[in-house]
Amino acid sequence: MTTTTTTATTIQGFFDPATWTVSYVISDNASHAAAIVDPVLDFDFKSARTSTRSADQVLAYVRERGLQVQWILETHAHADHLSAAPYLQQHVGGRIAIGERIRDVQATFKTLYNLDRGFLPDGSQFDHLFKDGEKFRIGEVEATALLVPGHTPADMAYVVDDAVFVGDTLFMPDVGTARADFPGGDARTLYRSMRRILELPAATRMFVCHDYPPAGRPVRWETTVAEQRERNVHVHDGIGEAEFVAMRQARDATLDVPTLILPALQVNVRAGRLPPADDNGVAYLRIPLNAVGAPRP
Repeated sequence: MTTTTTTATTIQGFFDPATWTVSYVISDNASHAAAIVDPVLDFDFKSARTSTRSADQVLAYVRERGLQVQWILETHAHADHLSAAPYLQQHVGGRIAIGERIRDVQATFKTLYNLDRGFLPDGSQFDHLFKDGEKFRIGEVEATALLVPGHTPADMAYVVDDAVFVGDTLFMPDVGTARADFPGGDARTLYRSMRRILELPAATRMFVCHDYPPAGRPVRWETTVAEQRERNVHVHDGIGEAEFVAMRQARDATLDVPTLILPALQVNVRAGRLPPADDNGVAYLRIPLNAVGAPRP
């Protein structure tokens, strides 16, 4: 765990080595109000068992510091981990929120999974849907939700104090940028979203949702807008839209489908809730056959 503190806020990161995901607790130093960003529900693919080891670390931190959780913020419907938002909400409260274009993602995956008729792709599974540019508060600290599509249609970044939480849109400078080949993703749109983030003040601290460090470098998840503009291997200043799109499309064509995409998305479009149990009391995940990705030669 790594803690970063300013006069207004404290940011605590929690790294999950199984999925390379970083979750955050943002707290207002004055009021002790807090927001949780991108919490992880542990999932063992081989046994199809869930557990709460990662989420319990977040829970312990919140309780030990007497924080009052107001928000559980999702940057997007993740393809690499299941969300622990409902578990944390059950224990410490908070409104589960995501961008309003989650409806587009829900519609796509309702069709892919042929989900039950009771699942409506209207965003109602979440407590709040952010509009682009919407202001909200974490205690006395003002925050802004920014729509940054491209990785998926619904990706959001959250600007809080002097920091921005970018989800999967940008990675650490030596890793680059998110893929754009998921349903509804688009490399050109991703480029424009990243440039929007990189127009924030140069000193803005940037917190990423994943790190996949090159050999020899420890895991990191904090950088700055200035560092990204100077050093990001995919989108530093001077890289134009056409050059980025050509690189991103070529790179995406070589990438495997994420290991947990099929289990994760059908849960995450439900705001992290597992599918309804069958009449035997067991919940089941649906795995569409021959419907995702394509075999590479």
